[in-house]
Amino acid sequence: MAGKGDQLDQETFSCSICLDLLKDPVTIPCGHSYCMSCIRNFWDQQDEKKIHSCPQCRQTFTPRPVLGKNTMLTALVEQLKKTGLQAAPADHCYAGPEDVACDFCIGRKLKAFKSCLNCPASYCEKHLQPHYDVAPLKKHNLVEPSKTLKKNICSCHDEVMKTVCRTDQQSICCLCSVDEHKGHDTVSAEAERTERQRELEVSRQNIQQRIQDREKDVKLLQQEAEAISRSVDKAVEDSEKIFTELIHLIQKRSSDVKQQIRSQQETEVSRVNELQEKLQQEITELKKKDVELKQLSYTEDHNQFLQNYPSLSQLSEATGSSSIDIRPLRYFEDVTAAVSELRDKLQDILTEKWTDISLTVTEVDVLLPQPEPKTRAEFLKYSCEVTVDPNTAHTRLLLSEGNRNVRKNSKKQCYSSHPDRFSGWTQVLSRESLTGRCYWEVEWSGKGVRVAVAYKNISRTGIKFGHNDKSWALDCDKHTHKFWFNNISTPVSGPRSSIVGVYLDHTAGILSFYSVSETTTLLHRVQTTFTQPLYAGVWLFDFGDTAEFCKLK
Repeated sequence: MAGKGDQLDQETFSCSICLDLLKDPVTIPCGHSYCMSCIRNFWDQQDEKKIHSCPQCRQTFTPRPVLGKNTMLTALVEQLKKTGLQAAPADHCYAGPEDVACDFCIGRKLKAFKSCLNCPASYCEKHLQPHYDVAPLKKHNLVEPSKTLKKNICSCHDEVMKTVCRTDQQSICCLCSVDEHKGHDTVSAEAERTERQRELEVSRQNIQQRIQDREKDVKLLQQEAEAISRSVDKAVEDSEKIFTELIHLIQKRSSDVKQQIRSQQETEVSRVNELQEKLQQEITELKKKDVELKQLSYTEDHNQFLQNYPSLSQLSEATGSSSIDIRPLRYFEDVTAAVSELRDKLQDILTEKWTDISLTVTEVDVLLPQPEPKTRAEFLKYSCEVTVDPNTAHTRLLLSEGNRNVRKNSKKQCYSSHPDRFSGWTQVLSRESLTGRCYWEVEWSGKGVRVAVAYKNISRTGIKFGHNDKSWALDCDKHTHKFWFNNISTPVSGPRSSIVGVYLDHTAGILSFYSVSETTTLLHRVQTTFTQPLYAGVWLFDFGDTAEFCKLK
């Protein structure tokens, strides 16, 4: 608490101009107090304006107030001095080792508020005030506090270096320009800065463009990673489903074999039991017959013996042969052998196919976005043969040049009926599917053409290329270009040409259209995800219009 009271005393009895304890304190009409010399000097600088103000509250006084010593404050300040208390700015106002110090403070230096490139020197707020009030100093160039001001001073002439020698690529002063740098190409530092500033802006633009390009690359890589994760999740889910189906199939076959074996067991055991029962019955009858014959053998009356013997001596027909033919004890071992053979075959198949599956997994080719070709020569490295599929051609399209040239006729062609044929618009698709990296060119003439790519399952009736989410198309006529996708058109600027180049990176999801003449100029680029193979296509506007898939190889 005592510390806080002392600090309050320091702030109360200090001058806000010099930041020291009041010396000959005076109180001005607004009630604020200052050192007499401080406020006098402050007002001297305002004499030209004939308006004098308080440095703290900015209240103005006209005419200039007469200053009178405040005896009460004087006594209080003297009492504070006797106690050894000295008013001072807070420690954070003083310059530390890492700070720029005021060059004009005496004793412990305050932090610099600004540095002057013209003086050159650094100033605290108090000592900077003349740069705001004195007319010649107002023109000086004030900057944030700097420790490198000495680097602006010529080591030979102790002058501020305001000139740049382009010959020697160094900063010099005005005396250097007439001395050792005489006759050199020299300009003012300001002019050199202006030129270098322009170069700097160009460099920044290049850097910002590279940042944007890299951010796009990062986004593409993120999309690639997400696509990989989605593909992996689907592959795992589908594989588990397939293996589960296989397990269920094997379990069902196991159950079927078990049921068949048990059913056959019941049949065979029932047959054995039935035969056993017949044999047992025959044994009983034979034993009974044996007893009767035994009793007859004991008969002493010969006539009675002869009379009964014929009926007792006759035996019923035997149930089976005299002995049962027992087969080797194999029974259902053949079934076990057959199942074992199936197991061995499955193991062989799984071993063989597992190698294929493993290789397929390890050879998954995740193509990261590749640099797009810049010149036509680079594009031609990816050129592909594109021909028209006659089964897709509208009946008013005439095909020629090995099915590479298409013309719109007023007369219908006698094409056979086919489910792939376009019937709504005069369109046609290529025979070849397009995956990987491909480049082809379409040369057109007439009113206009729509150069397109589409999935195979695009509707064949009532849908133009670019009017759904299964096709992408570029309109070309003699005046404008328009890009179409999902029934939304986008104006496209660029040079007109009778040849349109199309570049496709199916894996990276890049589709680009180019105007091809003496140079190859990008017209429009699409970044998306293709889920199926694509097919090249064209739609002709009017009768007589032609389009030809150029032979590039």
